[in-house]
Amino acid sequence: MSTSTVVIEEAVQARIVASAPRAEPLSVTLRYETDDPFAVRMAFPPNATLEGTEVSWAFARSLLSAGLVEPVGVGDVRVRPYGYDRTVVEFHAPEGVAVVHVHSGDVRRFLKRVEDVAPEGHEHRFLDLDHDLSQLLGDVH
Repeated sequence: MSTSTVVIEEAVQARIVASAPRAEPLSVTLRYETDDPFAVRMAFPPNATLEGTEVSWAFARSLLSAGLVEPVGVGDVRVRPYGYDRTVVEFHAPEGVAVVHVHSGDVRRFLKRVEDVAPEGHEHRFLDLDHDLSQLLGDVH
């Protein structure tokens, strides 16, 4: 159980695949927090979103890791390898599908940093079940 949160962020270059033949690269942020040890987030800057505000998607850390080597995911987020050193992350929402290409090396570097802090299979060590239960129950005594 940890008392302080560790945050890991990595800015990576990405391309949102659209109907245009060439998409301009943009910087997205991969983020991991030990407060939510099983998840990662991918944040998109305002100029890359329909809303004109930063949008962040949270999904399983294991999904991002497994998607480097084989297609995974059946829900809102799907990840698969593409070509020599690209990974495709698909975000499915009622408004449509965003297909994002990122460099696999960037994703591996981010996941290595995460692994150094919270090894896969040991994420539970960062859970504070007493605190979470207390929050859920509203500190009822």
